[in-house]
Amino acid sequence: MAVKVYTTETCPECRVVKSYLHAMNINFEEILVNTQELIEEVISLTGQRRIPVIKTDTEVIIGFDREKIKALVV
Repeated sequence: MAVKVYTTETCPECRVVKSYLHAMNINFEEILVNTQELIEEVISLTGQRRIPVIKTDTEVIIGFDREKIKALVV
């Protein structure tokens, strides 16, 4: 399963998500949202500008949602 995490360098919640994913042994690709194109990609995925966003092959998780993240490893 491919996991992408959309983050910024200054986002505290993003650091929590990345730390939690590491603790759960979930490999992920971090995408730094630092261009207008990537901002538009996040908006296209979620309908909003909020980060972090976790995207898998079948799901999009907005923010740090512990239960949804746990479900990725089940």
